[in-house]
Amino acid sequence: MTDPLWRRDAVDLAALIRTRACSAREAVRSALDRLAAVNPELNAVSLTLADQALAEADRADQAVRRGDPLGPLHGVPVTTKENVDQAGLPTTNGIPAFWSLIATEDSPPVANWRKAGAIVIGRTNTPAFSLRWHTDNAAAGRTRNPWSDAVTPGGSSGGAAAAVATGIGALAHGNDLGGSVRYPAACCGVAGIRPTLGRVPAFNGTAAAERPPTGQLMSVQGVLARRVEDVRLGLWAMAQGDVRDPWWVPAPRTFPPPPAPIRVALVPEPEGMAVHPAVAGAVRSAGRALEAAGYAVEEVNPPRLERAFEVWATLVTADIRATLLPVAERHADADALRSLALWMELFPPVDAATYLTTLGERAGHLRAWQRFLDDHPLIVGPTSGQPPFPLGFDHRDLATTADVMRAQRLLTVVNGLGLPAAAVPAGWHDGIPLGVQVIAARYREDLALDAAGVIEAAHPVPTPIDPRA
Repeated sequence: MTDPLWRRDAVDLAALIRTRACSAREAVRSALDRLAAVNPELNAVSLTLADQALAEADRADQAVRRGDPLGPLHGVPVTTKENVDQAGLPTTNGIPAFWSLIATEDSPPVANWRKAGAIVIGRTNTPAFSLRWHTDNAAAGRTRNPWSDAVTPGGSSGGAAAAVATGIGALAHGNDLGGSVRYPAACCGVAGIRPTLGRVPAFNGTAAAERPPTGQLMSVQGVLARRVEDVRLGLWAMAQGDVRDPWWVPAPRTFPPPPAPIRVALVPEPEGMAVHPAVAGAVRSAGRALEAAGYAVEEVNPPRLERAFEVWATLVTADIRATLLPVAERHADADALRSLALWMELFPPVDAATYLTTLGERAGHLRAWQRFLDDHPLIVGPTSGQPPFPLGFDHRDLATTADVMRAQRLLTVVNGLGLPAAAVPAGWHDGIPLGVQVIAARYREDLALDAAGVIEAAHPVPTPIDPRA
């Protein structure tokens, strides 16, 4: 092996460890050395777990030597986002005051990865309350985009995306309420998956109360990695059942394939979105790659996109205003509060009757999309309508916030409907990768990842990279 182990993908590392071509300690040590080399500049990892990770690696190597049954991620170094519980560690969620909030048990995605043999080498940075499309907070500071210091790495899983893009771990955990896996993946040139609601279990014992309705219906746990096949491996390891989550569904990994050729709705310029020409070009390039692979691709818009976005925004904003805003005003940093204030100004309060009517309306939009997906099993469109935003974009002024919301329309509608979507690079703009998302029907992550793999093969990105000025 001529390349250092931190350059290896998760699928490769798992095979090397299983066949004793390398040890788990060597893989973890290499990832920790890479973390030490680039994280001071990048600030993707907010808490390093070197001693714990090396001890777990030694135990993993002992299991290999004994001939024990090995999980699919045995010995693979990974990161977890600091907004989910990991036993014995703080669930900081971008808030300095939460360093004392120590978890007593692993959350389901962490527990599942560890049961699969993964070794957590660090916790990744997130904005205050994981509620921005940029990653910065008063506890750990700003995470850099590894491709350019002038633009955002995305959020809220910006630390996770920047970590895997630079070789800090082969897999990264993230979560997604309004694009928090897919947008950082697009900004940092990596792949990711926002699974169907119910595919991956979730629960935080440190939470002071149950999540509001939008948190229960729209937020999911996901995976980021440099390659689509690593995302697939990480997803299935993370998707094991957990009785703590009443929303988890024991859905099979695959279903019978749709009739061939699989029809793809290509949406380079979705309804109501201002799309940069380079982004529209990336979507069309992804469509050409799929067409060359035998998919039937046509440009057609999914139904009611603009109103479906308004439903997402109305419900999420109402829940934030009712449950999170009072806590944020006590604990969040100034930029996060300014960003939140602009969001609240853009979407004014609604009364209880409007909230309930809008919540009921959501089912109609999902029904319309399910009918559309029955005819076009995949939808390929922009992750964001714009290349990665310049720093300060989300707390500048109301007009900029409105522009950002227009750019993220397709991103957020997927959350509002609870559908799965894979993120994958498909182009470039000013030396920075551009991402597209592949949306599928509920529990058809297999179809989304298959198509994302085709797009990836036609648009390779040379990650991992060194952070660039």
